[in-house]
Amino acid sequence: MPEIFICGTMQRIDVSFRYSSIIRKVVGSPMVVWVFWLIAAGVLFVVEMMTLTFYLLWLSIGALAAGLVSLIVPEAILFQVVLGSLVALGLTIFSKPLVSRFRHSRGFKDTGTEIIGRQGVVVEPIEQGRYGQVKVGGDTWSATSEQSLGKDEVVRVVKRGTTIIEVERWGEMN
Repeated sequence: MPEIFICGTMQRIDVSFRYSSIIRKVVGSPMVVWVFWLIAAGVLFVVEMMTLTFYLLWLSIGALAAGLVSLIVPEAILFQVVLGSLVALGLTIFSKPLVSRFRHSRGFKDTGTEIIGRQGVVVEPIEQGRYGQVKVGGDTWSATSEQSLGKDEVVRVVKRGTTIIEVERWGEMN
């Protein structure tokens, strides 16, 4: 139990009591903590489905593991956080070789690289240092450019990040 000086005297602070009392003040009951873990896991999973990075999926699974632990030991918040973090970290570390092997396997086609070199149309103007939107095929992407581009200009995709593409004016490709 940690000790601190208060008004020149040594005082003991029951940290576990403070955590549980804080949780009771915030959520009303420590039994409800698993709901917050479940909501966090769901939000992370939905964001993962939009970004397809796999990292948020591992965080989502970590939050789910922490939620399951909170059902068993609802007062052990620190244990839930540590376990959820370890699960997410372990999945991140051990899945990298598998993902790398999968990407280099025969027949794998990364849909992200197919967009490079394709033609698109600026839907929302792009200014230097700010995002705009470009329609490529039937999809609309957030886009950046080293030059300002106006609406309806024809562009070429030169690079793709996770969800953002980099474009340049059509015909300026070296």
